Amino acid sequence: MTLPEQVGQLYMVGVSTAGLDAATSTAIRDTHTGSVVLLGNSTAGAAAITKVTKAVSALGTDAMPLMVAADQEGGRVQRLKGPGFSAIPTALDQSAMPAGELRDAARGWGQELAAVGVQYDLAPVADVVPQAKQSSNAPIGALKRNYGNDREVAARGVVEFTEGMAEAGIATSLKHFPGLGKVTTNTDFGAAKDTDVVPGDEDWSVFTAGIEAGASSVMVSSGVFMNLDPDHEGVFSSIIITDILRGELGFDKVVIADDLGAAVAVKDVPAAERGTRFIQAGGDLAINADPALLKAMVADTLAAAEADEAFATRVAGSAARVLELKADAGLLTCSA
Repeated sequence: MTLPEQVGQLYMVGVSTAGLDAATSTAIRDTHTGSVVLLGNSTAGAAAITKVTKAVSALGTDAMPLMVAADQEGGRVQRLKGPGFSAIPTALDQSAMPAGELRDAARGWGQELAAVGVQYDLAPVADVVPQAKQSSNAPIGALKRNYGNDREVAARGVVEFTEGMAEAGIATSLKHFPGLGKVTTNTDFGAAKDTDVVPGDEDWSVFTAGIEAGASSVMVSSGVFMNLDPDHEGVFSSIIITDILRGELGFDKVVIADDLGAAVAVKDVPAAERGTRFIQAGGDLAINADPALLKAMVADTLAAAEADEAFATRVAGSAARVLELKADAGLLTCSA
């Protein structure tokens, strides 16, 4: 792969569930972008979504296929609905299912994704929300995205969801490390500062359980974690990504960023630099929900790699991880 092709593999751009527009299509081609995420709730059903994923897939090649992702958690965070898609209960309700039942259900939900050309579910949520903060925790608890209110219950739900999706051939992502379960602000709409998560936090056992269950990736939060790295958002923190997630937890698969395009939590960082800073911190796959920013973000990362041999080596390593994820999801017959 050329350096521009390697850089392109490190980006996932937003595509509307309503269809692929010409500007986004051109941006994907021009930047060699390797993945897309379907954005916006759709009730149009499986046939309509299949048309979108086929249009997206046509932009790739056999050597470099595009990967299609979606947020298909359940409850209010289920992007794909309508004929061909089950009504997925909230994670809180999923956690109440008898042992084994959630795994079977997740396998079925995964099969529905596979049938429409989606290979990657940006789920499950591994954040632990204390009972007392269920309603005040805007990003997770208030939306019932958490698997219960204690580590053991949450871990069981995360493991069963992960394993069920894997049985359907769907890649998964644990989120939002190092934990958004105690903040009050949703990072989509504002800056979230956490003062509860501590080094070696016991709630990380849920992420560890998901990793051991074979989760394909871990998504890092754009919140600021004051007891870990008060100077950087999680997505830009080498302490959180490289030292803790890679080092202490031993995670060696894809680290994906929460949205770096439209999220208000990262608005103070120049848009073009966000993906580069994430990769420099140890990340692999940068989500950008705003296609208008894609070319500038990719260009910045490419320029940084061309100017710094050590960073170019980092880019190559991250591209290899992304291709391994694609291979695991059945898009490639071998890894880079």
